[in-house]
Amino acid sequence: MPYTVTPTAIPEVVILEPKVFGDARGFFYESFNARDFAAATGLTVEFVQDNHSRSSRGVLRGLHYQIEHAQGKLVRVIEGEVWDVAIDLRRSSPTFGRWVGVTLSADNHRQLWVPPGFGHGFVVVSESADFLYKTTDYWHPEYERTVLWSDPTLGIPWPLTGAPTLAAKDAQGRLLADAECYP
Repeated sequence: MPYTVTPTAIPEVVILEPKVFGDARGFFYESFNARDFAAATGLTVEFVQDNHSRSSRGVLRGLHYQIEHAQGKLVRVIEGEVWDVAIDLRRSSPTFGRWVGVTLSADNHRQLWVPPGFGHGFVVVSESADFLYKTTDYWHPEYERTVLWSDPTLGIPWPLTGAPTLAAKDAQGRLLADAECYP
């Protein structure tokens, strides 16, 4: 199997670790293969958009989601390190309001599958990080929503020293209790 799949506390969110072939020249790995992804996860997905962000230490992006055109995301880091969070925003789910956090880095080559119906965010813990993600639907800014990263009812222990650097939309996110969520 080209991936090692590690379950998280929320069954639909999984960590994928590709098989990395390395020697004195460097390394090679297949970052995505639809057939192998389906075999490893039991999911057949179609990605329609690839995104790349670069951020410096202490930048926190999230917790983002689209209330319509929900996106599944396959996320990874190709330079640096982040602490990545997925939160279940499906009111009918037994894990509604629960979250999982995972370290993703260029060194560990981990990827995280964040299914549709989840909010997503990360904080950069290295000097900088290049973050790549594939999405199952296009970005629709009119449907984008943000749950407040510091919502005390969530109790997410972001690995920060001091206040994070935030975009205005992230600083103005809603508490989970007031957020639009999925059925």
